[in-house]
Order: sequence, then structure tokens, then C-alpha cells
Amino acid sequence: VDAVVADVRMPPTHTDEGLRAALEIRRRWPGVRVLVLSQYVEKKYATELMSGDIAGVGYLLKDRVAQVSDFLEALDRVGAGGTAFDPEVVRQLLARTSHADPLTRLTARERQVVELMAQGLTNASIAQTLHVSQSAVEKHVNALFDKLELSHTTGYSRRVLAVLRYLGS
Repeated sequence: VDAVVADVRMPPTHTDEGLRAALEIRRRWPGVRVLVLSQYVEKKYATELMSGDIAGVGYLLKDRVAQVSDFLEALDRVGAGGTAFDPEVVRQLLARTSHADPLTRLTARERQVVELMAQGLTNASIAQTLHVSQSAVEKHVNALFDKLELSHTTGYSRRVLAVLRYLGS
């Protein structure tokens, strides 16, 4: 599987060329996996990157990828069609979009669960992170699907739709 690792700041101006290139790659070749590295969260482009099919997409802050093994794990996950979003990226995007109406119905735990879903974690990984059972996570996921009116959605990944709604896309 082809994958691109792009720094947001690339020549010639070292502003946002890498992120714009990542968006163009996803537009032209949707099967290409893209992992973006950045010093900061570029909200407009990050939201655009995460608003389409997010399979095989990642956005990590460079200063928070402390170990090469963390970076390689994220790259493996993105390369396999998963996602890898830095928690700070998700937090900043959520702070911008927390006014969305259906989201006010989520409990604090359901918000934690959907935030971890947005980072690309599986239910098992979410359970481990929150120190709860996988069954508890599944109940929270089903509750947030209900509250976001995604219970009867067919033909689409409810998980992806919940994350997108949570991010305000």
C-alpha cells in the first residue's frame, strides 16, 4: 500500500504546502494513505482532511511523537487503512465545534469515547485507555450513535459518521 508522510511546512514558502499536497493527493488518489506531521494544528485544512473518507489518514504533532516506535505504529495503522490523530489535534478541533446541538446530549464518558474513536482507536483500545470493559465501551458507542441519530444508518460507517459529526464536519 502506498503511503505519504508529509510535513505541513514544505518548500517553497514553508507555510502549509505539505498539508495542501496531502489534500490534493487524497482528492486525486483516494487509495493513497496520508500521514501529516506538524508543529501546530492548522484547523481549516485539518478539518478538510478529516471531512472525507478518513480511512488511511493521520495527523500527528511532531513534538508529541516522542519515540520512533510511536511514529512507526501510527504509520503502520494509517498504512493498514486505519487512522492516527494526535489527541491535541482532536481537542483543538472539538473546542472549535463544541457548540453543535446533538453533541450536547452526550455524557462526559461518551465524549471521551468519541474523542478516542476520532484518534483511530478500536473499542478494545478505548477500553484499555479508559480502564473499563469492552462491553462498557460498546454500550457508550451505541448510546452515542442513538444520541447522534445514527442508529438506523445503513451503507455508511456509523463510527466514521459519529466522529465527523463530533468534529463538526
